[in-house]
Amino acid sequence: PASSYKFPPRRGIHVDQSELHCNKGCGYYGNAAWQGLCSKCWREEYQRARQKQIQEDWALAEKLQREEEVAYASIQGAQSQPQAQPQASLAPFSKFEEKKTNEKTRKVTTVKKFFSPSSRTAPKKENQEGKTPSPSISRQSSIETDRVSRDFVDFLKTLHKPGREVHKQSRAFIEIMANKKDLSADELSECVQDFYQNLSDRLMTHFKGSSERVERVMDEVEKYIMTRLYKSVFCPETTDDEEKDLATQNRIRALHWVDIQMLCVPVDEEIPEVSDNVVKAITDVIEMDSKRVPRDKLACITRCSKHIFSAIKITKSEPASADDFLPTLIYIVLKANPPRLQSNIQYITRFCNPSRLMTGEDGYYFTNLCCAVAFIEKLDAQSLNLDPEDFERYMSGQASPRRPEADSGWPQVDPPTGSAASSPALSQVYQNLDLLSGLGSRQDRVLEGVQSLQRDLITWQESVEREVQEILEKYPLEIRLPTPSAIDSDNVENDRLPPPLTPQVFAG
Repeated sequence: PASSYKFPPRRGIHVDQSELHCNKGCGYYGNAAWQGLCSKCWREEYQRARQKQIQEDWALAEKLQREEEVAYASIQGAQSQPQAQPQASLAPFSKFEEKKTNEKTRKVTTVKKFFSPSSRTAPKKENQEGKTPSPSISRQSSIETDRVSRDFVDFLKTLHKPGREVHKQSRAFIEIMANKKDLSADELSECVQDFYQNLSDRLMTHFKGSSERVERVMDEVEKYIMTRLYKSVFCPETTDDEEKDLATQNRIRALHWVDIQMLCVPVDEEIPEVSDNVVKAITDVIEMDSKRVPRDKLACITRCSKHIFSAIKITKSEPASADDFLPTLIYIVLKANPPRLQSNIQYITRFCNPSRLMTGEDGYYFTNLCCAVAFIEKLDAQSLNLDPEDFERYMSGQASPRRPEADSGWPQVDPPTGSAASSPALSQVYQNLDLLSGLGSRQDRVLEGVQSLQRDLITWQESVEREVQEILEKYPLEIRLPTPSAIDSDNVENDRLPPPLTPQVFAG
């Protein structure tokens, strides 16, 4: 029963709820990828830093220009071709100035292009573009992409005129993003978030402040856009997401020896319902990688977290607390070792609707997942109350707390006691080791029997051949041909037989 389960003393895995919120104190959930800020504050900081960098670049450009002009003026009288030299000397600066101008106005130009008022000739141009789409859009779409596109069009039909405008802007945005292959991941994220923000503002004006309707439309927009752009924006080549995935995966593999007792997880897997919830939680966090839409990936995290809360509640017979949830989530991540975990977290962070990450249960569970991953990356001996030398030996694979060292080929296993006896997984491991030990000795006996049988068969065959040869030599085979004789030659009473019948002819 759940009431008989003994919980280990609480250790150092604890995160205060205030640590999950934005460092700016705005009340929204923060994110480690944004240096502890929420998406709103992070964008403000990013844009402020970017604007500062642009201003510094412009100041540097003006300084260089003045130096070029002074240098040119000082040597102007000494040059034989004064007209050609300024152009040659100012050419590098002109390119630099042009580059900075484009960088400064790129964001504004993109937003204006998305939401500029339509002219009378715009529909014709759109129809022409629709007949000859870009190669990246015209390539064969997957079944899921086609289905999402149809569902998006069907949904927008219910909105009538606003639906047509949303569809037009979404298609234009996809076309533009398909040609922005040279942008970094942060710039791609900024373009998507800008589109979300501007479209949301327009919809809020149209629906007269109905946030629920706007959120529903934005969910469908996110689903449509991110399904179409998934291959180009998930784990882009310009980032080190793939290297982080491999590092995290190897880290979790090296921590395979960490068990429930070390993390003080208040879950008793011997209870069937609890074990079932643990399996479902592992399945959900692994399934996250198969989804394309950030909202769907968040839904997997939410389902995983709810299964964790259910497992804790059944075990403790009382609602779970935040201090119970985080260690259990760490344990689930260690057991699941989800594929491309860092890439999925970064993808959600960059391209999810920001309102989902800042508030609500989705944002809370996602923030806890980020904390769990950060804890796994920094997990050390002190976190698990282990000796540092033992921790290093466990991490290197030289030893394991589950398997005592022994000189024999098969591990010598004692009956589980203490923490091992209270863990069904460890109990099963010890039972399996016992079976393996018995199977090893049985296998040795079977091999010895097989070899003995093989020797006996060879000896028996040789003895049979030897006996047959001896009999043939002692009693050689003689073949006697029979003499021909009459059939009744051996009958001694032939004289008593009646005479043979003779044929008679009758006239007639």
